[in-house]
Amino acid sequence: MSKQRPPVGIEDFEKLRSGEFYYVNKTGMIKELLENWGEVNLFTRPRRFGKSLNISMLKSFFDIRTDTTLFQGLDITKETSLCQKYMGHYPVISLSLKDVNGSDFAEAKNQMWNLIQVVAEQFDYLQDSEKLNTRDKQNIMQLSEGNGNLESSLHLITRLLNKHYEKKVIILIDEYDVPLQKAELNGYYDQMSDFISRFFSYSMKSNQNMLFAVVTGCLRVVYRETFTGCFSASNGKESIFTGFNNPKVHTIVDDQYDEWFGFTDKEVRDMLDYYDLNKYYELTKQWYDGYRFGTVNVYCPWDVINWCEQLRRSQDHMPKNFWSNSSSNDLIPRFIAMADETTKWELEELSEGKSIDKVIQEELTYAEMNQSIDSLWNVLFTTGYLTQCGRNADGTYRLVIPNQEIYNLFDYQIKQWFYAKIEGSLLPLYQGFDKNSAKDIEATINACLIDSISFLDGGNTHEMKESFYHGLLLRMLRGRRGWRIKSNREAGNGRADIILIDQIKKCGYIIEVKYALKNTELLQDAKKALLQIDDTLYDAYFSDSDIDKIYHYGIAFHKKKCRVMTTK
Repeated sequence: MSKQRPPVGIEDFEKLRSGEFYYVNKTGMIKELLENWGEVNLFTRPRRFGKSLNISMLKSFFDIRTDTTLFQGLDITKETSLCQKYMGHYPVISLSLKDVNGSDFAEAKNQMWNLIQVVAEQFDYLQDSEKLNTRDKQNIMQLSEGNGNLESSLHLITRLLNKHYEKKVIILIDEYDVPLQKAELNGYYDQMSDFISRFFSYSMKSNQNMLFAVVTGCLRVVYRETFTGCFSASNGKESIFTGFNNPKVHTIVDDQYDEWFGFTDKEVRDMLDYYDLNKYYELTKQWYDGYRFGTVNVYCPWDVINWCEQLRRSQDHMPKNFWSNSSSNDLIPRFIAMADETTKWELEELSEGKSIDKVIQEELTYAEMNQSIDSLWNVLFTTGYLTQCGRNADGTYRLVIPNQEIYNLFDYQIKQWFYAKIEGSLLPLYQGFDKNSAKDIEATINACLIDSISFLDGGNTHEMKESFYHGLLLRMLRGRRGWRIKSNREAGNGRADIILIDQIKKCGYIIEVKYALKNTELLQDAKKALLQIDDTLYDAYFSDSDIDKIYHYGIAFHKKKCRVMTTK
């Protein structure tokens, strides 16, 4: 019997259940949702943690036109009375705002219209309803044609569905914050936040036609500062959900619903076992586990599913950065651009596997995200770049990098930032070589190292650290026009670390790089490097060239210090 396929990219519950895909059973969320009733329920989770699939699951369960066989064998069917009362008994409106990403407000609003047209067309059968009058039918026909009042469109559809079925309507909205994020990036945030606020208010505030609503997103967004003095809500911040009847907000720090987004350790073990991949458990855990939602440790589902598919279909058994390659990483450069000395120290702590203590704000404005480094720490936490490993007595959370995948992302992005920063300040380094001044070369490199962080002291072995500094020096030297750089080239009786040829001045430089175990060993290791150049006869590399002068440099590194020696 063939095995079910890993559901790579499948976010439609019906397609997943009818298409022979492996399903990690999250139907227990339905029971918890109904037992902890909320008129409006907001779930905030990072991207790729199963929000869209759970929204689709809820639609399939409640929808009055559903195929109830989709739930055969799943946990929720054990709740007999609950299924009899709710399963397939309600009209459902489900929409995702993930594609509302216009370059300006007019384009974004047009995309919203396209979305509402699709929703309205799903209920074309209401044209045959004996319970709707002519005006009702004209109104929903207008929506399907892209006409009418966009802000109150969902309210109109709920009213007509309630009238037709004589049952209240369930509203499901996925990725509610994407239009706000895109608007902030493209400069029309105030217009979009005002629109979304009214759209939600019409749809879900005191809507007598609605049974309940479930809304998902990455962030709990506050959209503007208000100026109503001591009467302002949320310390001067007005929420998208202001005025709702006690909306329930469930974030990644809440105990409720903590196991329904993301894969638990048991679920991952079961999945690996199903595909006979048990031997990869520890590697899977190292790379994709480490998140903590409420009191439960979870893996990123997108990673685990793609990893299983890779192991089944490929001979490549090295883990990849699936999540970071599928999500927007524009937060990291923003974060780095605002980094100060304290931030760099905190990044050092994280890079060494330690935690940092941070206050987690329940609500954020986009303006705060761009103006405050503390707010960006919050965003990195809520969007999945960091996770928490506990809470302190003062209410702060201990934040850590969750796993190897995200560590690699931080490592890469921060190195890119560092390289971009140092490349603009390397003229003294080049001038130092022009003057054959070991002192000036050393001072320039040390200045760059002091401005870096310990992410850059990469690797766990002596060879890896030496290789890193070798690469760092190559990156610095390649910024000079007129220089030809060779790395690890055969010369004499060995391989020279770096050979530099100044084609204008017709001179050559041989550079040997060492990593010192201690600061006190920098000088002796730089001298050893010079001796190696002589003993291994690296000058022979230039024997058939027109180079007139050859200079030797021994450079030893230890963390944020270097020592440069020259003999010629």
